[in-house]
Amino acid sequence: MKRNLKAAATSLIASGVLLMALPGAASATELQPHLGTAQEAEGYGGQCGSGYTVIDSLRLESGAEIYLTYSASGYNCVVTVAEYPGSARSMDAWIQRSNDESSRDSDSGNYTAYAGPVYVYAKGSCVDWGGSYAYGKYYKYRSHCD
Repeated sequence: MKRNLKAAATSLIASGVLLMALPGAASATELQPHLGTAQEAEGYGGQCGSGYTVIDSLRLESGAEIYLTYSASGYNCVVTVAEYPGSARSMDAWIQRSNDESSRDSDSGNYTAYAGPVYVYAKGSCVDWGGSYAYGKYYKYRSHCD
């Protein structure tokens, strides 16, 4: 058994994956936004249009993912995408420049696949963004600054 664990740990370290429990670290059940990678952005279907790259995402326990994207033109876009499209459910996507309610763009309603896209020009600014799905918890995150 020890040999199998040691082999597994060696394999994980060699592949660049190392999981550690640190005091005060977020538990696996807490939802934390993270920088998107190509693999994590598989659920994003290009709803924001060409030239937008996923820079962050947030998985909702209720069955959707919120994607924050950015374009070199200075615009950010948010879309909330259902994991299993089909029947219409309450969905929401929103974005605004931080501390600038007048810049807010949002889309909410009953949708079968996604809410949004919503856009804000935010070159040189921080953005607040979030969404909801199927009456799940509402999330926002403020950490993206150009």
